[in-house]
Formats: sequence, C-alpha cells, structure tokens
Amino acid sequence: MKPSGRPTIKDVAKAAGVSPTTVSHALNGKGVVRRETVQNIERIAAEIGYRPSAIARGLQNSRLGLLALVIRPFHSLDTFLPEGVDYFLRIAGSASLTAMEHGYSMMLVDDPTRPGVPLSALAADAYIVTEPFEDDPVLTMLTEQRIPFVTVGADPARRGAFLEIDEGAEQQASLMIGHLAAVGARRIALVTGTDRNDWNLGSVRTLEAWAAERGQTPLVFAMPEAEGEHAGETIVSHFFDGDPEDRPDAIFCLTGRHAAGVTASAIRRGIRVPEDLLVAAGSGAMQNRTSSPTVTTLDLHPEETARRAVEIAVRLAEGRDLELPLTVPSATLDIRESTTRS
Repeated sequence: MKPSGRPTIKDVAKAAGVSPTTVSHALNGKGVVRRETVQNIERIAAEIGYRPSAIARGLQNSRLGLLALVIRPFHSLDTFLPEGVDYFLRIAGSASLTAMEHGYSMMLVDDPTRPGVPLSALAADAYIVTEPFEDDPVLTMLTEQRIPFVTVGADPARRGAFLEIDEGAEQQASLMIGHLAAVGARRIALVTGTDRNDWNLGSVRTLEAWAAERGQTPLVFAMPEAEGEHAGETIVSHFFDGDPEDRPDAIFCLTGRHAAGVTASAIRRGIRVPEDLLVAAGSGAMQNRTSSPTVTTLDLHPEETARRAVEIAVRLAEGRDLELPLTVPSATLDIRESTTRS
C-alpha cells in the first residue's frame, strides 16, 4: 500500500494471506469463511484503516440509504446562494434533517443529466425534483433508468405523468391577487421568472383569468430570476413608461428579489409605496423583511414541503405504498407595509 493511498481490499487480502474474494465475504457476512479467518481479517482491516466502499456495499444490498434533492430553479440562477433568498436553504436544510430522521443521507444534486456528472449523482435510492421544467430532461432520464422519484410541482407538459406533489401554484397566486384586490388594487400586473415551470405558468393563468373577469388586458412581464433586484428599474419602466391607461396600481412579483427592486425603483421615481402602488412577492427574500417599506410576501412553508417530499421518497426507496393525492400545506400571507394603507 502506498503511504498516501487509501487502503484497498487487495491490501487487506495480502496482509491476511487470503484472496480479495475471501475478504469481501468475511466483511459482508457472505459465503462460508471460518470464524477465525473472519476475526483475523476484521482485525487487519481495522489496523490498516480499510473501509469497504459504501457504494459497493449499497449495490450489493440494493439500497445505499441515500436520497437526492434536485432543485431545478438553480439552473437559471447565476449562483447557488442568491443574495437574500432563504427558500432554497430552508428546503434543503429541512430535507436533509428529515432524511436523517428516517435513517437516510441527503445529497444535493445540480443536474444529473449534464455531461461529466459524477457517478454519485446517479447513486441515490430515490430522488426529489423541485419545480421541473416543461418536458424536463431530468424526469425523462430518471424514468428511463427506472429510478424512483417524486416532483414538487408538476412538469407542465406532462401533468399527471409522474408522481407529483401539488404545490397549488394557482391557489398561491389567487391568494395574493385576492389580497391586493381587497386592499384597493384595480389593475394588477404580474412579474414572473423566465423558467417554464408550473409556478410561473400557473400564476400567469390565474392573473389572466382575474383580468378577463374584469374585461382587462392582462399585464404580465417575464424577467430572468438571476437579475434579482437589478430587474426593478426594467420592470417599473415596462409598466410606467407607456400608455398611462395601462399603468398598474399593484405589481405582484413571483420572486422576492424582483419585488425588492420594484419597490426601490418606484420610490426613486416618486411613486409612493403603498399609497400609489402596491407591491407584493410570491416568495420572500431577506430584502422584503428589511426594506423601507417592508414588502408583503407569501410564505410557501418550504420546511413542511421538504418533510413531506422526503417521507414520500423514503417510501419509494423502500417499495412501500403511498396515499394519494400528495399535498402540502397551503401558502399563507405575510402582510407588510407595501400593501398596508391607512
């Protein structure tokens, strides 16, 4: 064995004077190996620091005790830690701790379909995929390889084709639009991200239906999620530099960073928030809690969603039955200054 190398099964076999197959059988309780030989092999393995490969042992036992979390919106961001956004940390942290409660480890995977992905990215017993895109290649790959998975949010192009947890994207949008209307909004604009996922597309359908009921042309604008607060000026310009008849009195941004940027840009233009313009977000960021004025958001309860998704993934990994439909707690309002008028 090289001084800097990790001990291998061949090193144990050489030291014990047996074959690698005998070492494997002894350490895994398989085959017929004399008790004295097993004890000798275990002693030598401990002395030289040999540890059997977890993946190899998992493959022998059909399970690794490993779950994987694939957060698809990361694909559109310029960082895995967008400033001020705690949603991803909350869902990943809760998923990891819940997995441990069930005796599993949790692995966070970027995109298991990309070229050169580590082999470990495909080693989990079951996968959780959040906010998949239309015709998402991750879901296609997992299906083709017969790897069990559950999605949080549907693939919009293949709704019902896979096991999915319904987040209620349209109900979430309806809750916020209803709040804005209740506090005086008559012309509501919606700002979405650019990913074609159920969250964005379901929210657009909800706003379009709300506008149609009032005989209005829906005001919808898509901005890349990665733009963050910098999108604020572009959004405000889009809605306020044109025909005054088309100007909204409320802007509902699905992402908290977009909403923070809109609030700051509106105030720089002399547009008062909330007196002249109501601003709200579909998912909060730290900026929404600390800005002046603070910004009303939806709490999507990612911890509860993650716990539910892990419980389902564990059942899939162990081949146990599921109770349908798969649901999570409904979103709630965190009402703040940006939609509170005296």
